[in-house]
Amino acid sequence: MSTQDQSTPLDVGDAATDRGLTIHDADELLVGADSDVTPAISVVMPTLNEEDGVGECIERAKTAIVELGITAEIILSDSSTDRTPEIGREMGAIVVEPDGKGYGYAYRYAFDRARGDYIVMGDADTTYDFEQIPRLLAHLQEEDADMVMGSRLEGEIRPGSMPPLHQHIGNPLLTSFLNAFYGAGVSDSHSGFRIFTQEAYETMDLETTGMEFASEMIMKAGATDLEIVETPIVYHEREGEETLESFRDGWRHVHFMLVNAPGYLFSAPGLLMCLLGIGVMGVTFTSTAVNGVTLGLHSMIAGSLLTIVGYQISTLGVFAAVTTDPIRKPEDPITQRVTESLSLEHGATAGLLVFAVGGLYAAGLLLQWATNGFASLEFTMGAMVAFTAVVIGLQTVFSSFFLSAVNQ
Repeated sequence: MSTQDQSTPLDVGDAATDRGLTIHDADELLVGADSDVTPAISVVMPTLNEEDGVGECIERAKTAIVELGITAEIILSDSSTDRTPEIGREMGAIVVEPDGKGYGYAYRYAFDRARGDYIVMGDADTTYDFEQIPRLLAHLQEEDADMVMGSRLEGEIRPGSMPPLHQHIGNPLLTSFLNAFYGAGVSDSHSGFRIFTQEAYETMDLETTGMEFASEMIMKAGATDLEIVETPIVYHEREGEETLESFRDGWRHVHFMLVNAPGYLFSAPGLLMCLLGIGVMGVTFTSTAVNGVTLGLHSMIAGSLLTIVGYQISTLGVFAAVTTDPIRKPEDPITQRVTESLSLEHGATAGLLVFAVGGLYAAGLLLQWATNGFASLEFTMGAMVAFTAVVIGLQTVFSSFFLSAVNQ
């Protein structure tokens, strides 16, 4: 459901013309931190030594504000050691200093202080054209959406503005992960030029502090059924020194996505491994030929290991769903059944039954071994199946007690 229904639409496009405003009148539309006037829109930029580009970004934002003809505030969330905050204050921006570290924390710190009904976010390095704010805002209202993202990959990426590794591998790959795991349905998940409603920000309840903040916004928006739409934008070459660390920051995105989707990290791979292992054991045990080849004892051992490891990984998916609060909870029927209705008694009973089946066969082998004077016994396919059942049965029993302990 869109939260936009509760917002008051702004008249975009003709307001400035009707009032005869020019770029020189931008300051009269800017609202200070102590003003009693509530701004209609907040433009937020995180800044870390951006003295080379912040002035141009603020100027572009002012041009957009004049075009809209509405009251606005420009907020710099600043952790600089250069002249960035001085430039910002001289140009009418509100400068706040986050009391914590990180790209995501800088944004959250400013968002919590933003007073506009609409919030615009973008980097202060001239890569994003803040003069396009009216177009993004109009698109937000036309689509009755909660968030509009500027898509660089469907727009234009100027030469030298994005490393080829990011353009052709990193961003498309991370976007594919988000679309697959969270149903984001976007083309450029890590574009930093976005506009969203104040209600949408409150609904997302963002928590991260680092570069994974960009992913969290989309993940939380998808999990809370917020409407995200895109529009093509031009991505420009940056001014100033690059602060992004490709592999480290890329891994933080992937790690955050995976741990918040235990169904994809644990349940699905575990279930596939378990089914494959059972299949290999079944084919081997029944001596069924595959393309003219009959599998032997080594294949039975491999199948057993796959089954046990797959079962253990699937169990981790259940543990993750119960002990944490992932953004995307596992949706496979087995994990849902276990987490929602399986009791300690049912789990322990099922585990004991599986253990008993394997244990009886193992007891027979033990008796046979003793009867033969503890001489060596031939290792059979049946023994491998029995030992696999013993291990899985024990895992099920103790996993049931663990789930009961953490789910009290």
